[in-house]
Amino acid sequence: MRAKHVPMRTCIGTQTQHPKREMVRLVRTSDGHVVIDLTGKMSGSRGVYLSRSARAAETAIKQKRLEAAFEQPIAKEDIEAIRAYFGQYQEQ
Repeated sequence: MRAKHVPMRTCIGTQTQHPKREMVRLVRTSDGHVVIDLTGKMSGSRGVYLSRSARAAETAIKQKRLEAAFEQPIAKEDIEAIRAYFGQYQEQ
């Protein structure tokens, strides 16, 4: 019997690969905002993945990897929403 295929995605913060289901997707909406896509199916012109880690989110923000991936500056309120969401995933 063949093993089931597990889709892998690369974290934009840590540059490591993880199964897609263990990641959080961020999407640039048509109005230019960056939002967290908990369903993984939200329509958007671009999407990136982050590990469920506050460290990964901070790295992506500080090194401007999100801005590079989305090809635009990220609004302050969007950055604060990302920090607030990923803040719940403090390292154990």
